Amino acid sequence: MKNKLLGRIIKIAVCVTIVGIAILVGVLTGALDFSQVPVNITFGAVLKVILMAAAIIAAEAVISLLLSLPKPKNHRMRSVLSIVSSLLKYVAFIVILCWGLSILGVNVSTIVASVGIIALVVGFSAESLIADVVTGAFMLFENQYNVGDIVEVDGFRGTVTSIGIRTTCITDPGDNVKIVNNSAMKNILNRSDKLSRSISEIAVPYATDLEKLEEEIPALMDKIYERRQEVFKAPPKYLGVQELAESSVILKFVVNVDEKDIYSGARLLNRDLLLGFRSLGVECPFPQVDVHQDK
Repeated sequence: MKNKLLGRIIKIAVCVTIVGIAILVGVLTGALDFSQVPVNITFGAVLKVILMAAAIIAAEAVISLLLSLPKPKNHRMRSVLSIVSSLLKYVAFIVILCWGLSILGVNVSTIVASVGIIALVVGFSAESLIADVVTGAFMLFENQYNVGDIVEVDGFRGTVTSIGIRTTCITDPGDNVKIVNNSAMKNILNRSDKLSRSISEIAVPYATDLEKLEEEIPALMDKIYERRQEVFKAPPKYLGVQELAESSVILKFVVNVDEKDIYSGARLLNRDLLLGFRSLGVECPFPQVDVHQDK
């Protein structure tokens, strides 16, 4: 909570600083001449501005709340709601600014027409901001990823929890949140498009009758699938001998799962294979140390 409050304070300070610099540049360059701008700063006008700003902020909060109520299963719709919610904040700020200046008697159209130099200066400094907004729009139209998709960006793997006008939030299984500028969302690996594979490698002793065991594996795979149909999308597959290790033969198995279940699927498969092999009389070897003592 404190971090969010500090972030908002910093945001306000940055906005005030930008406005101050813009006004200073405008005055020094002559782009803004406030002596010719009729400003009607009275108690009534200020009160109207406050009431107007409060009403718009309240309306934005209500609309954002209504947008957060639906929980669509469709990832595309969740992305649209997330971007619209983010866009509302920017629209509310612009409306408050323009409407407030109009209430105070400022001719907004005159100011907009006379800030060419400021727009040029801000344009160069806000190049990354514009890139973030444009990239975010293209990603939405091209459907590269959506809220709820599991993606990997620069080695960070997680679920897309929100998509804004400028940034995208990705949360990993440890609830760590990575905030990435939309313009930096490059070389994305979207793991939600297709089924993923959980892999299990299990060791058996060299003394195992491998041919007999391989005859019994298909029935074991069907039994495992019957118990795990909520996670496994099909019966696990036996791929064969993966490795001839120092003290065991490594057998490899795979099973199709949703990307969100890729790790839990591997854990379940490991457990069921261990118990299944024991039921078949095959015990998985483990490291042992022989101690020899001289008489």
